[in-house]
Amino acid sequence: MKIKGRFDHFNINVTDLERSIAFYEKALGLHEINRKEAADGSFVLVYMGDGQTGFMLELTWLRDHDQPYELGENESHLCLRVEGDYDEARRFHKEMGCVCFENEAMGLYFINDPDDYWIEVLPVK
Repeated sequence: MKIKGRFDHFNINVTDLERSIAFYEKALGLHEINRKEAADGSFVLVYMGDGQTGFMLELTWLRDHDQPYELGENESHLCLRVEGDYDEARRFHKEMGCVCFENEAMGLYFINDPDDYWIEVLPVK
């Protein structure tokens, strides 16, 4: 049997769901596509999309988890390409105060979300 997989979504756990939704809307233009809520209120899943691909970012909020998540060395990361003026996007992210690493020689930078997840930002090829 040969399995043919396709990417669907990437999950991160967040401590403040509304703050995270607002960040991803403002910083990267993502929008809420779908939401699932546990009947007992123990969790909420919000799926964010870019409106261009089928790939989604799943934000998971857990009611009983009230401390920051341990992110290790933060080596796993999400990467998005931004359309338009890449330097303008970088200036905008700097104004937001979320640029956490830059490598101009490689033509990339990272932003961190409210829970300190790192997101690589690249220009459209």
